Amino acid sequence: MEPTLTRKSKTTKSIYRKVFFALFSCFLILGCSSARKISGNDTDTGWTKLFNGHDIKDWFVKINHHEVGENFGNTFRVEDGIIKIRYDQYGNFNDQFGHLYYKTPFSYYHLRFEYRFVGKWQTTAPPYTILNSGMMFHSQDPRTMLKDQDWPISIEFQLLGGLGDGKPRPTGNMCSPGTDVVYKGKVSPDHCINSTSKTYDGEQWVKAELIVQGNKLITHIINGDTVLQYSRPTIGGGVAHGYDPKYKQDGKLLNSGFIALQSEGQPVDFRNIEIKQLPITDR
Repeated sequence: MEPTLTRKSKTTKSIYRKVFFALFSCFLILGCSSARKISGNDTDTGWTKLFNGHDIKDWFVKINHHEVGENFGNTFRVEDGIIKIRYDQYGNFNDQFGHLYYKTPFSYYHLRFEYRFVGKWQTTAPPYTILNSGMMFHSQDPRTMLKDQDWPISIEFQLLGGLGDGKPRPTGNMCSPGTDVVYKGKVSPDHCINSTSKTYDGEQWVKAELIVQGNKLITHIINGDTVLQYSRPTIGGGVAHGYDPKYKQDGKLLNSGFIALQSEGQPVDFRNIEIKQLPITDR
């Protein structure tokens, strides 16, 4: 049998209950808030790091005038969690355009990365290469490239820096070595198509994204803004030289290929290179 409670003891017990439930509610609210925060971070799932921040063992090097796998002049190096492209061991540049390829091809995907231009341009490189680099995709396998092939048959997500002269110089453009694309409803006659991006001067990091849906639609994004769209990448066109003719099958639609970072005379850094594979739709 419970003892009979006085009015005072009943009041005290009631106060304790209110305090307990108030504290319990606070903990519950904080717990839900934390859960929501974690859940919010988890929505950005499905991404895989192509660059591990330590080395480039998962990548192939191919530089013009050199065999595949020869990282001439330590062009592609990893320091401070960054892939750095440098030419301090070159001497004369001698059109030694290079590319660093991830080891496997992709077809439907969302790629994101950050880049910045740094240091001094290699003065013996062609003038158009100043503050100029790129991310190649739908590229031929680097192991099919000949020793003196300058550019891979591919599509280029071209990256440009502002020249500091106040004139517009967009980044996230499209260039087409050995390929063609359909832009605004027709095959583009131009080797490069400018995007609508802003101009980015100096040594600032720029966020770039590439959404590739096989040969259906390709989207370029710079710092969150969609700046260019086109479709039907196809082998054709010119610009690439020194290739094995059996890989230059003009008219062949490109549905997949390798991804590569470009070196063409301007020091540049890359970091946070990640990919999310997308569902494959009917081709």
